[in-house]
Amino acid sequence: MSKIKIFSLGGLNENGKNMYIVNVDKDIFVFDAGLKYDNDINLGIDYIIPNFDYLIKNKKNIKGIFLTHGHESNMGAVPDILEQIPNVPVYGTKLTLEMVKNDLEPGQLKKANLKEITPHTKLNFGKNSVFPISVTHSIPEAVCYVLYTPDGAIVYTGDFVFDATMQGAYKTDIGKLAYVGKQGVLCLMAESFYAEKEGHTSPNNRVASFVREVLAKNPNRIIATIFPAHFYRIQEIFNEVSKTHRKMVIMGKGLQDMINKAINEGYLTVDKNKIGSLSDLENKDTVILISDEKEKPFNNLERIIKGYDKYIKIKETDTIFITEPAYPGIEKRSALIMDEIAMLGANAVNLSSKKHLLHHASREDLMLMINLMNPKYYFPVKGEYRNQYANAEVAEQLGISKENIILKENGDVAEFIKGKLTDSKEHVEVDQILIDGKSQNDIGDLVLKDREMLGENGIVIISCTLDKQTKEILGGPEILTRGFVYVKESQDLLEHTKALAKDAIEANIETNTKRVDYAKIKNEVRERLGKFFYQETESKPMIITVIQEV
Repeated sequence: MSKIKIFSLGGLNENGKNMYIVNVDKDIFVFDAGLKYDNDINLGIDYIIPNFDYLIKNKKNIKGIFLTHGHESNMGAVPDILEQIPNVPVYGTKLTLEMVKNDLEPGQLKKANLKEITPHTKLNFGKNSVFPISVTHSIPEAVCYVLYTPDGAIVYTGDFVFDATMQGAYKTDIGKLAYVGKQGVLCLMAESFYAEKEGHTSPNNRVASFVREVLAKNPNRIIATIFPAHFYRIQEIFNEVSKTHRKMVIMGKGLQDMINKAINEGYLTVDKNKIGSLSDLENKDTVILISDEKEKPFNNLERIIKGYDKYIKIKETDTIFITEPAYPGIEKRSALIMDEIAMLGANAVNLSSKKHLLHHASREDLMLMINLMNPKYYFPVKGEYRNQYANAEVAEQLGISKENIILKENGDVAEFIKGKLTDSKEHVEVDQILIDGKSQNDIGDLVLKDREMLGENGIVIISCTLDKQTKEILGGPEILTRGFVYVKESQDLLEHTKALAKDAIEANIETNTKRVDYAKIKNEVRERLGKFFYQETESKPMIITVIQEV
């Protein structure tokens, strides 16, 4: 019999940043290690990952990080983790690990302990074992994981849908899922993203007919945006274009490399004769593919709209086709983009988020998974808390008692002793790490506060030069502003600012002793000018004083 603890370092009450921990006695199993993008709230932050101090402190006990698929919300934090814990084993299917490798620096890649898995091949870790099972998602070779323990199986679904039309590397092995369910499942951890949506996600995850309609109704050039990691959507577009006389032009080296690699590895089936070159860009029968990165939604499209793109200029005869439904957080940006396209006189087509869905489980999909697994305990994961709650209602509707449904937030521990859920109040310390650029360090709240202040009120720099011997003012004070006032129209304000700054500096120079209290000068300049600026402009710019001696 074992003591089992299940908790999340990220992914509960949020979309993205998924990282779920299962402790079986001292053995630690990590399922997914993702990031999330926060484009509107945190100024200058490229992405956010879970704080993984817990893993650093317990690195000797980690059996592995098990990745379900190659989307950044599930594997995007791996490079940052490997920077701190370089030897931790990372398990994933071939394509998933290829996506990880693309994110690793050459030095990291050389040291990384990446272990390729094959679905339906058991991995043994002493008394415990991990069994991956193929599931259907928008990227090939997605898997769910079954962790076998002495007290029963713990199943983590990852992202999934049930769609019988998706075959090959997308196919769900329902037989294996049912077999696991018959053996007995202690706890099922299932995604919650679409738990509020009635019915099955399929066929609303498939858009081939809509793509076909767009191609038929718009005889001129089409510019289509795609998420590079959504392989199934790319395949649907290629399939429909191949039935016409049109050619595809793939823009951007990153997107070209990814698609070419996917074709060579057999993840995409494409007639290469249908792929055009830059010489086809102006052809009215061309479909241009541009990437739409989640890091910067619509960034490439916006560059084209504003006329900054070197190769593509939008014409009134063009159709802009946004091939993914708007996901939570970018609805406003999507609407603004549609307005900008309309102002240029071009046609705009996008997928409705009500009619078209991403490859995530809706209520009926969740019901089918629960029936296959027949778990003793049910743990909704992956999604906002309202989604988790809706997922819990699905389980209750199928007869799982409320006492056996686990609703938690990040860091809250669900503890099982001898296969029974205990009333544990244990909480693991959790936080998030804000990453800016290539820095591996957390930017932190203080930096964000400074950025917010600069963004709202600007900055004023006061510089002054003193004589090293006499301490008399030789030059200045000079005033430099950015984002505060329009200099040409604010000369009186700036002259008054110089006078106040000079008074504050001179008041803190002791002429008898030739001593200067620089800290006091900076504080007094900040206090005097702060009050003055607020009275005159009702703004509170950041004030920096620079004093030098020569």
